[in-house]
Amino acid sequence: MEAKITAILRKHQLSITEARKKILSLFWETGNALAHGDIEQKSSEDFDRVTIYRTLQTFVEKGIIHTIPTSDNSVRYALCKDECAAGHHHDDHVHFICDDCGTTYCIDEVSVPKVKLPKGFRAVQTDLVISGTCNKCEQ
Repeated sequence: MEAKITAILRKHQLSITEARKKILSLFWETGNALAHGDIEQKSSEDFDRVTIYRTLQTFVEKGIIHTIPTSDNSVRYALCKDECAAGHHHDDHVHFICDDCGTTYCIDEVSVPKVKLPKGFRAVQTDLVISGTCNKCEQ
């Protein structure tokens, strides 16, 4: 997995630091969206809050991860697909937040519907977040 992490950082022309490698590996290992606090807790390294915040912002800017708004006005982050690039996110899929376990899922099979805006409006990003019970908690 380390080779994959290093390749992603190189592809996006980023320096390969321990913090970047560790944070990116957390996204790969969990497979779900993470909040800033999740990364602080799961990181075995002692990265300070500012390092984590700056790393997340850099990953968003470079198209490595995308943001997911939550009902409590916090933000979660999830890995982007290969089509994303710096400044151009193509993650127009539904996000699902489980009310029971708190896990956030990217539901790639469901696209965000196109919304026709009034004249003079231009959409930059559309977020569709659904909350409920995930298939693991429903059992």
